[in-house]
Amino acid sequence: MPAMAQSRAETLRYVTGATINTLDTTMFGATRESFGLSMNVYDRLFRFGRKKVADYWVFDPDKIEGELAKSYSISPDNKVITITLRDDATWQDGSPVTAEDVKWSLDRAVSAKSLAAPQFTTGSLTSVDQFKIVDPKTLTVTLEKPDRLALANLCVCYAIMVNSKLAKQNATGEDPWAQEWMKTNTAASGAYIVESHKAGESTVLRRNDKWAGAPGGTLPFFRRIIIQTVPEPATRANLVERGDADLSIDLAAADLPTIEKSAKAKLVSMPQTNGFTHVSMNTQAAPFDNPKVRKAVAAALSYDDMFKAAIFERGRKLYDGTWTTTPPDASFPQPIPNKADPALAKKLLAEAGFPNGFSTTFAFNVGAAATAEPVAALLKESLGKVGIQVEIQKKPDAEFNTLASERKMPFFMDGATAWLPYTYYFFYLYFTREQRWNFSSFKSTKMEELTLDARYQTDKAKYDDDCLKMIEIFNAETPLIMLWQPNHDAAMAKSVDGYTYQFYRQADFRDLKRV
Repeated sequence: MPAMAQSRAETLRYVTGATINTLDTTMFGATRESFGLSMNVYDRLFRFGRKKVADYWVFDPDKIEGELAKSYSISPDNKVITITLRDDATWQDGSPVTAEDVKWSLDRAVSAKSLAAPQFTTGSLTSVDQFKIVDPKTLTVTLEKPDRLALANLCVCYAIMVNSKLAKQNATGEDPWAQEWMKTNTAASGAYIVESHKAGESTVLRRNDKWAGAPGGTLPFFRRIIIQTVPEPATRANLVERGDADLSIDLAAADLPTIEKSAKAKLVSMPQTNGFTHVSMNTQAAPFDNPKVRKAVAAALSYDDMFKAAIFERGRKLYDGTWTTTPPDASFPQPIPNKADPALAKKLLAEAGFPNGFSTTFAFNVGAAATAEPVAALLKESLGKVGIQVEIQKKPDAEFNTLASERKMPFFMDGATAWLPYTYYFFYLYFTREQRWNFSSFKSTKMEELTLDARYQTDKAKYDDDCLKMIEIFNAETPLIMLWQPNHDAAMAKSVDGYTYQFYRQADFRDLKRV
C-alpha cells in the first residue's frame, strides 16, 4: 500500500456536535466530549471490559480489568485493596509510572475542588490517608467498610492517573493540583497523545506507540485521530454518508434512515444500557404525594404511541413488564409492568379522591424538544381522557435545571444516565436523599435501608435480595414512570469496525479498526 493511502487508512476523522472544552475531565463544566477524549489520552488503574450483545459491543461493568494496574488483590475482610502496577508502564514523556504518581493522582481526586471528589465518595474513597505506598510499584487502598463500588470508581472518567512530577512542575501555591495548567495540557500515559488542541474547533491525536495498557499487548489500529466540531447534525450526517468523515454520534433521528441506506456508511445502534428516559412526579406535593394518583398516571399513558412518535421505536421499552409484584431478576432498569389501562386509571383516581381528575402542569427541556414534544402532546391527550387536565410548559435548559434542582416542577420529563450501572447505585442515586438526581423527591426509609445494606453487602445472594426488594418498592410506589432506554446511534464508514457503547456515551478510539 502506498504511504499516503496507508496514512489515510490509519487515520480516523471523527466529527462531533459539541466541543472539547478542557483536557482535564475532572473540571467543573467538562463536556461529555472532554470525557471521551480523556478516556483515550489518560489511563486509569482499571477499566471495564466489553462484551458483544447481538451484533454490537457494550461495556461490561461486571468485568473489571487492569489498565495501569497489572493485578490487584482484596483482603479477606474486603477492606484493603492491594494494587500492583505494570512494570513497563511509562508516561508519555518516557518516565516510569510509579506508586508515588498514583498516590498523588488519587490524593488529587479526593482533595481538589473538582468533579472527582463527589463521585469517589460513592465508593468510600474520601481521604488521602486511605492511599499508602508499599513500594515503587505497589500501593494499597484501605476502606472503612467493604464498598462494592470502590474498584468501579477507579474505572470512571474522573479517575485519571497523572504524571505527578510533570504536574507539580506546573502547580502553584494557589493551584497545588495544577488544575489551570491541565485544562490545556496533559500529563498522561494513555493510548493517544494530544498533538494539537483548538478548543471549540479541533483536536488531533497521535497513537502512543509505547502504551503499556494495550489489551493483550496490541496497540490501537488507528495511528491518528482527527476530531472536529461540526455543530449541525445534518452536516455531520452528510459528511459520513459521503465518506468525508469516518464517525459521528448524536445525530438527529431524521438523518438516520439516510445513513442506513448509504453505500459508504452504516449505522450501529444499541440501547443506552445505563440510562433511562422518564416522566417524574413530585412525590412530596399534592396531588402526586398520593401513590394511587401516580399509579393512575402510569395506567393512563399511551406508551406504544409515545415510543413510536418520540424515538421511532429506536430503543428498549421499559414498560409492558410481564410480572406483577416480584421482578424476574435483580437487574435495573428493566421493563416495569406499566400498561395503558384507562379504566384502571379512572378507578385509581376515584379511590385517591379525584373522581373528576385535577389540573397540573407538565414541563420539558426545550433542548430535548425533538423527543419530549411528541411525548408531551400524547401525555396531555391520554390524561385528558381520564380527567387530568395538563398545561404543557417548555423550559429553557438553565431554567429547567434550576427548577428541577429546587423541586419546583410537579410533573416533568427528563433523562438519566448512571456511570456505574449497578442496581444498588441506580436506586441510591435516583431514589434516596435530598439531592439533584432524586428527580421525584422520593422518600422511603425502607429504600434507604436497602441501599445502605446493599452498598456494603459482600454476600451476592443477600445483595440480589436487597435489589429485588428495591425494584418491588419502586413498582409499588411509582415515584417516576420509566419510558425507555433510547438507542445510542453511531454513524460510521462501512470500513470501520469495533465501535463499543461506553458508559460515558462517547467514542473509544482504542477499540476501533478499519477492515
